[in-house]
Amino acid sequence: MSQKSRREFLRELGVGTAALPFVFNLPSLAGAAEKTTRPKQRLVIMFSPNGVVPPTFWPEKEGEDFELKESLTPLEPFRDRTLILHGVCDKIRGDGDNHMRGIGCLLTGVELFPGNIQGGSHTPAGWSRGISIDQELKKRLQKDPATRTRFGSLEFGVMVPDRADTWTRMVYAGPNQPIAPIDNPYQMFDRLYGQLKVRADLESVLDVVKGDLARIGSALPAEDRQILEAHAEGVRSLEREIAEAQEASSHPVPELEPGVHEKNDQMPKISRMQIDLMVHAFQADFARIATLQYTNSVGQAKMRWIDVPEGHHELSHKPDSDETSQKKLTRINRWFCEQLAYLAKRLAETPEPGGDGSMLDHTTILWTNELGKGNSHTLDNIPFVAVGGGLGWRMGRALKFPKVPHNRLLLAIAEAMGHPMKTFGNPEYCGDGPLTGLV
Repeated sequence: MSQKSRREFLRELGVGTAALPFVFNLPSLAGAAEKTTRPKQRLVIMFSPNGVVPPTFWPEKEGEDFELKESLTPLEPFRDRTLILHGVCDKIRGDGDNHMRGIGCLLTGVELFPGNIQGGSHTPAGWSRGISIDQELKKRLQKDPATRTRFGSLEFGVMVPDRADTWTRMVYAGPNQPIAPIDNPYQMFDRLYGQLKVRADLESVLDVVKGDLARIGSALPAEDRQILEAHAEGVRSLEREIAEAQEASSHPVPELEPGVHEKNDQMPKISRMQIDLMVHAFQADFARIATLQYTNSVGQAKMRWIDVPEGHHELSHKPDSDETSQKKLTRINRWFCEQLAYLAKRLAETPEPGGDGSMLDHTTILWTNELGKGNSHTLDNIPFVAVGGGLGWRMGRALKFPKVPHNRLLLAIAEAMGHPMKTFGNPEYCGDGPLTGLV
């Protein structure tokens, strides 16, 4: 059935335009709709802080014959769908310390504004000067009815501090516009599934209002009809909200374990709850872009559940010669990798709604960090580990680059999502174009 005939068929059944994007997500119609354009693609950017331990993280060999070091061993089941990128560096300098620039410039690729947030021994700084790549892609996807979703993007957090500063924000809607992640699973649940009954109760009221507006419209002068049309647009907006609520109610609603409080030792449970909510949201096609932020730059989680009682950031400052601390940092990064592997597993075991293969085949998860190494605070060799098939990259490899700007990786992500750009962030670091060797 062609795109045109599907739309005509649904309209003959009385399905309004506002409902079409949601109806096309039903399994019987979604597959054909997607195949007329691009395959469905999703991107998840996962963040964990304070750098890595290079000897226990980076593979020694390039290409397909690589060994997963201790920090990355949880990815063994997904080895053939994993891509490890060494030598990608954050070249952005300017105001702020490396922790601040590391997270604030990570997805924007551009400098921070001057500000009054003092960090480390460097100058104070403010928010980023530009939009983050996830939000740029969200804007472009939302402009196209074929890729428009209810939310566009979802920003998940796990134990992100309850404060707003440069260390706690990596997502930006634009210059000076940080977006706070939702790190309370119950709050995220309410955003995804809450107020369905309230919206549904509005439906009968709107039917009456629409009829009344239509009846009186023809009897009014032109000036009043313009005012009336503004009211009618408000009614149509509410109708779209109802259509979204009905679409949400047509998918299984996850059940959350009650009484999980935002406390340090509940971090593993909160992580699983957030990941499960993300998978459900993707299954319902509520968004195709998501971020998952664990704590914050200079995060101080105490991971007692893996026998690490010290604060993460405090531990990351220990010298390389402190073997005990390096082993604990390796355990910490392995735990973060386990969260990545759990997300990949959940996506891999979930069939793609209305499409072929699994949801992991249509999703790429990109795990990253604000530093390459904690005790040196270097912005070289920022960890970038990709899992999944959403970007169409050739997986099952470890690649090494000659200290290339990470702006080129951001350009490669945009290109893979069908939105090529000549520059993103600071143009100075985009001169060689998107990072090559990925496809």
